[in-house]
Amino acid sequence: MNKLYVKDLAKKYGVSFKEIILELNKQGIETPKAENSQIPEDMVELVELFFADLYDQGEAAVSKLVEKDKRGARKVPRRAAENSGNVKSGKPGKTPTVATVPQSGEIHLSPPFIVKNVAEAVGRRPNEVITDLIKLGELAGINQAISESNVRKLCAGYGLELVIDAAQKAPAAPPAKIKPEDDPALLRERPPVVTFMGHVDHGKTSLQDAVRHTHVTAGEAGAITQHIGASTVTFNGKMITFIDTPGHAAFTSMRARGANVTDLVVLVVSASEGFKPQTVEAMNHALAAKVPIIVAINKIDLPDADPDKVLLHMQQNGLTSEDWGGTVGTVRVSAKTGEGLDNLLERILIEAEMLELRANPRRRASGVVLEAQLEQGLGPTASVLIQDGTLHVGDAVLCGEHYGKIRTLVNDKGERVKSAGPSVPVKVVGLSGVPEAGDRLEICASEREARQLADDRVAEKRGQMLATSSIASAEDLFSRLNREDRNTLNIIIKSDVKGSGEAIAQSLDQLPSDKIKAEVVSNAVGPISDSDIDLAAATGAIVVGFHVRVNPGVNDLAKKRGVEIRLYSIIYELLEDITDALAGKLEPEKREKVIGTARILQIFELSKGPKICGCRVDSGVVKVGAKARVRRSKELIYNGEVVSLRHFRDDVREVKAGLECGIRLDNFADFVEGDEIEIYEIELKKATL
Repeated sequence: MNKLYVKDLAKKYGVSFKEIILELNKQGIETPKAENSQIPEDMVELVELFFADLYDQGEAAVSKLVEKDKRGARKVPRRAAENSGNVKSGKPGKTPTVATVPQSGEIHLSPPFIVKNVAEAVGRRPNEVITDLIKLGELAGINQAISESNVRKLCAGYGLELVIDAAQKAPAAPPAKIKPEDDPALLRERPPVVTFMGHVDHGKTSLQDAVRHTHVTAGEAGAITQHIGASTVTFNGKMITFIDTPGHAAFTSMRARGANVTDLVVLVVSASEGFKPQTVEAMNHALAAKVPIIVAINKIDLPDADPDKVLLHMQQNGLTSEDWGGTVGTVRVSAKTGEGLDNLLERILIEAEMLELRANPRRRASGVVLEAQLEQGLGPTASVLIQDGTLHVGDAVLCGEHYGKIRTLVNDKGERVKSAGPSVPVKVVGLSGVPEAGDRLEICASEREARQLADDRVAEKRGQMLATSSIASAEDLFSRLNREDRNTLNIIIKSDVKGSGEAIAQSLDQLPSDKIKAEVVSNAVGPISDSDIDLAAATGAIVVGFHVRVNPGVNDLAKKRGVEIRLYSIIYELLEDITDALAGKLEPEKREKVIGTARILQIFELSKGPKICGCRVDSGVVKVGAKARVRRSKELIYNGEVVSLRHFRDDVREVKAGLECGIRLDNFADFVEGDEIEIYEIELKKATL
């Protein structure tokens, strides 16, 4: 097959290579924007035909290529087909004359509607039919099938009526190859996806820690799981994927989302406390999702453990244990001692085997977003559970209202991987924005297609919002929010991840009050910025930051605009403060006790993990787990906790005045030499009127 370059066409027709590339792009043939770009070999004849017709190189050249095209059953380019169909029959070397136009007003065809067969039926040349199809927005070759709707439109344009005759069967076509998406022979066993649910502090995460031999809980502020995550373990040679959903009431929607992506639910119940309201709620989520339940009776090592109480509570809530003649499996475990963990894993694998879980690793990947956030140095990231197919680095993806090309995949161990198969959780890097937790991730043919689909979704959502909103302009919004007769507390939420922001907004919406209401003006991910202050000033809102920092200079702007910024790392504290504000009470009395101060002397970059600041303790003591404020030029830029301390090469619990140490703070790495760190402890006391 002859090779053809852009520069060859430009020279032949006396135009610039840019004009050639522009015409190629219009016809859907994408090439690098350079004169040495090569035309795809399977498109050479089509391109030659197109430009011969476009620049009027004579009937003979066009006819010759048309004849060659018919012999090779090649596609005809869009604009070339328009003139090539006008070649008259009867002349040497021209397209043979086809059947005459039917005399009656009806033609009878059976699906599939092949271009060649349609042309014969309507008495037109194939090139004419292809040209008219292009005008209808469909591009097809002479031996390709076209849609029924476009066949009807073609016939109507020719003054004919299509009658689909079932009795006239089309010639049997050779069996098409089964796509990997549709071939049942490619289905393979996949790992079960297991969600741990239950009441707060009943040991869901601790139970998983015992299995994984990790310490996830220790890294969570207040030892409460506040983000949805996933991990994998291998037991008896088989992999199991765990999804951990937070147990606090604020995370109802996150738990519901967890139940909808899981194969099995492990309902964790304390042997000493039995069922609690959130236990019942979690159970209902699982039942609504029609997911099998295994009840893990945890904390059997406690002196007041009473497993029979749990069995009774199960019976009272419509779950009958196998121990009492029912069908629900119960396993007695202790996250502290490790007792019963193997029995729990064995039961999970037995349930998974009964479910006969299958997936096709060779198809295009699809999955669901468990959590999404904006990470420093990575941009928008999403924790995705792959449900079918295999996701690869380099894939073009559509995720909710965002798109992108996968730059990096990170597994649950923090390792970079090239692909992720069914039931595997993975962090995705390369999206255009932060998707919503629960959004579907799909593979597209190209990043261009993904971008178009994402834009369409955004436009559709905007249209729906405009259709349902009673607000005509920004002035209407501000006037509605600031009406004197509307007793509201306007709040702008900035959080580290989408799920946390959703949970906070949901909790605020459910706060009981007849006289005043919390109204969320904006709920977004990322640090507190100038634009947040501008919006807060316009709407009279306070800015609430959860696990986020304040950008440099924002505090000064907030003071000038009279905007209050509050930073939190524990959701309980946030809700209590807002509740008190809504009730018209004073700020909770916080007996803050400064226990130490430190100054950053040097920043250490690590090959793995976040940066660590080298500090000197100027006064008092620095403790792991203590509260910490970071100030830069006396401006507060961070409020959180001390995660770890290192004195020389040793991890320590505290460092006293006069010594140097390395400090790592929770979710903060934007250190600058000279920053001051204030270490303090808090004793909370309810304010009195």
